[in-house]
Amino acid sequence: MDIVAKYLDPRVVSQIATMELRARLIVEGFLTGMHRSPFHGFSAEFSEHRAYHPGDDLRYLDWKVLGRTDRYYVKQFEEETNLRAVIAVDQSASMAYASDGMISKFTYATYLAAALAYLAMLQKDAVGLALYDDTLAQYFPPRARRSYIGELLAALDRAQPSQKTDTARSLELLAERLNRRSLVIVMSDFFDDIEQVATSLKHFRHDRHEVIAIHILDRRELDFRFGLAATFRDMETGEEMITQPLQLRAAYTAAVEEFIEQIKAICYAANIDYMQAVTDQPFDRLLREYLVRRHRVR
Repeated sequence: MDIVAKYLDPRVVSQIATMELRARLIVEGFLTGMHRSPFHGFSAEFSEHRAYHPGDDLRYLDWKVLGRTDRYYVKQFEEETNLRAVIAVDQSASMAYASDGMISKFTYATYLAAALAYLAMLQKDAVGLALYDDTLAQYFPPRARRSYIGELLAALDRAQPSQKTDTARSLELLAERLNRRSLVIVMSDFFDDIEQVATSLKHFRHDRHEVIAIHILDRRELDFRFGLAATFRDMETGEEMITQPLQLRAAYTAAVEEFIEQIKAICYAANIDYMQAVTDQPFDRLLREYLVRRHRVR
């Protein structure tokens, strides 16, 4: 595994001591990888320049960049480039699940949230954070100060899953806090009443916010490969059941596929971007999708 891939691997990242260092190494690994890829140049533009388009004011053409690269770029100003983003992380009980050898869904979400916040800071965007279970447990409004990132990463480092769940109510409370148009990134397994979740996600769109729904799942939740016998425990009630996974796999996987398609359909109907994240996957695809979305909505 080369150094780039190493710092995008969730299990390797989990061995790093602090959330700030995890975020920095994930983002640096991601940006290094982009420079090696066909996307070279995409991540380097950030907020200072954009490609020249016919009709742009030539007063803002960057002649120094033209001289160095033989490419036409125009300078941009902060009000044209900066974005307000709020990252909402589900800390309900079901997010604590982790299959053997993997980090939990919640841990994966906190690492991804930390990396997105760090990337937003590099782009001079205002970024905020929400942690929720059956209510809005913590809320940090979007700010663009470089020093603010430390508060967000510290909150993510301290956070732990709770035993309560009410996604719809929590997201409604968050929507009430957002008084300016923002990009809202919701990270959850969405294991809750699907109709209520749909209503709360649509609330953001009704208020003209852009929304990315990142559906975080463990690999075993997708394939149900638990061996010949397994004990299943409800993460919220503690109730246990011993069963033979092989006998249930077909029905279970069909139900999971239907659930995922429901979430996708809700997002599609509301013009919400849906992204699936599995906890054994590196972080680069999700960060790339974020950058694509950011440039589209700013």
